[in-house]
Amino acid sequence: MLMLASMTGFARSEGIEAGLSWAWEMRSVNGRGLDLRFRLPPGMDALEPAFREQAGRLLKRGNVTANLSVKRDDQTRIAADPVVLQQMLSLALDLQSRIPGAAPPQAEALLALPGVLRQSAPEQTGEQEAAAFAAVQAGFTLVLDRLVVSRRAEGARLAATLAGQLAEIAALCATAVIEAADQPAAQRARMMENLRALLEETRGLPEERIAQEVAVLAQRSDVREELDRLDAHLHAADGLMAEAAPIGRRLDFLTQEFNREINTLCSKSASVALTTTGLALKATVEQLREQVQNVE
Repeated sequence: MLMLASMTGFARSEGIEAGLSWAWEMRSVNGRGLDLRFRLPPGMDALEPAFREQAGRLLKRGNVTANLSVKRDDQTRIAADPVVLQQMLSLALDLQSRIPGAAPPQAEALLALPGVLRQSAPEQTGEQEAAAFAAVQAGFTLVLDRLVVSRRAEGARLAATLAGQLAEIAALCATAVIEAADQPAAQRARMMENLRALLEETRGLPEERIAQEVAVLAQRSDVREELDRLDAHLHAADGLMAEAAPIGRRLDFLTQEFNREINTLCSKSASVALTTTGLALKATVEQLREQVQNVE
């Protein structure tokens, strides 16, 4: 069985290769579909299509942001400018020859002269550039795998919460079945009261009309169909929780069906107890719906 995955997660990977240090960060939050956003440094935009395809194979829903930061090795080499050094040395020797008893020019003094020393950045070969790009690509694979692990870890906690809420809904439905057993008697009492009031207002009401009113009220009081559908929805939810596929959208639709049946149950209720249970069901299903929004 595939572990339930949340749409919320975070992951990071980093490394250094061929004078290039890089760091990937991926964040994922709830979304109706899969929305991938990449922030890549200049020169690496061409890698985005491959990254998108790779992410799309593992992620099905969520707003996902992938940030790549890179920093090239800024260590510089210091070397003497041979042309400038030769000019300075020639000048120093010329001055020495003109000044009797002057000491010969010292190397450290020549190197301290302006313009003799210069800085140069290390050059990167084509092989080094290719190795750096390969490392960045491998880093994306790693951060993507870590994001999947993060979302599944959050999904495991989410699954426990959903299971508890579904168990609570099942218990409330069982209570509603017991309370609905008294529904016909309660509704008959209300029906007779309504009929007596109706007969007092309209003398000589045809029996056919009375039978119609009784039939309508009796039909409105029957909640067995709603309770049966709620039970079917609970079995469907259990089946979805066991599926090896993303189930977020279907669970969300199922919570809407739960609410539809519970609203009808409350509207047909003829007792305070059944109405109270119906309202408790509605509150629990709403909590379930909020959690379902996190499911991939």
